[in-house]
Amino acid sequence: MGLKLSVKPSAILSTLGLWAILASVAVWLLSLPLAEAVAGSLVAVGLHWLSELVHQLGHAWAARRVGYPMEGIRFWDVLSTSLYPRDEPELPAEVHIRRALGGPAASLMLSLVAALVLVGLWPLGGAPRWVAVFFWAENLLVFTLGAFLPLRFTDGSTLLTWWRKR
Repeated sequence: MGLKLSVKPSAILSTLGLWAILASVAVWLLSLPLAEAVAGSLVAVGLHWLSELVHQLGHAWAARRVGYPMEGIRFWDVLSTSLYPRDEPELPAEVHIRRALGGPAASLMLSLVAALVLVGLWPLGGAPRWVAVFFWAENLLVFTLGAFLPLRFTDGSTLLTWWRKR
């Protein structure tokens, strides 16, 4: 889509931290063998970043459709940010709202795909089951529903700000 991707050093450190946390949960709470926990957690971290990218591509698709495209995506900590041109003109509230809704819409579609993966992997048990649970739950709860929370860095804040200005 012609987007410039950038990664802050915090994303690398956070990736390692997320991997360690997920592996620890897999060993101590899910009672998975260490090798299975480490491998499954690595897959889960990869799916996390894929999910983050799909969310941002949803924003990019919506931005392109309204005629004011994104320039790039910056990955930081365990999240990312849509980058728009600095010299972008003042835009109507509807443009901001439509661009903000693109990410959660893409994440909702990925949640549905993840649900199908979960159903398919459930009988396997072990790491495949729990990685699929993580993939589905993160997409539904964090990237779809959580995106609507009015936190300073979420789509919910953008929506709340521009909804008031309509």
